Amino acid sequence: MGRGRATSRWSELCGHLTGSLCRGGCAASQVRKPEPQLGDLIEIFRPFYRHWAIYVGNGYVVHLAPPSEIPGAGAASVMSALTDKAIVKKELLYDVAGTDRYRVNNKHDGRYPPLPPSKIVQRAEELVGQEVLYKLTSENCEHFVNELRYGIARSDQVRDAVMMAGVAGVGLAALGFIGVMLSRNKRQKQ
Repeated sequence: MGRGRATSRWSELCGHLTGSLCRGGCAASQVRKPEPQLGDLIEIFRPFYRHWAIYVGNGYVVHLAPPSEIPGAGAASVMSALTDKAIVKKELLYDVAGTDRYRVNNKHDGRYPPLPPSKIVQRAEELVGQEVLYKLTSENCEHFVNELRYGIARSDQVRDAVMMAGVAGVGLAALGFIGVMLSRNKRQKQ
């Protein structure tokens, strides 16, 4: 009888702990994180890319969403990259992230001084509802939030993709050159 009571108490404590650690339904990928601060950059891990938003308080973020962007859309939202317009939206972070993992990532704070949080939030909220130009390579959600936080529009995803394409191109060219040289060498021996 004493053991049953101890087991019950243990289950109750574990249930309370997991309930306090989880948001919504409890899944390992949804462990509660510390509350973001005003003006923080939020990186959302979509299946094939990173979506970015800026925290404006009370659980809300402002983000650049192509018209087809559905909160929590995941892979389907990749198709939104084919449009040239976007809407600035203010939505709950929980809804924007959906089932995707997210984190605070003020990755350029060491390089660029962030604007004051009140200024970041003011600038972000003034844009809510506006339709803006959207270009995957020069005016995407990462450019948008970096412009709001630092006053500098930049996207490391785009830079990294261009660098990877360049490295792949150089690698293919080198393989082609080696292939030609081996072929030429083989012909000379015959």
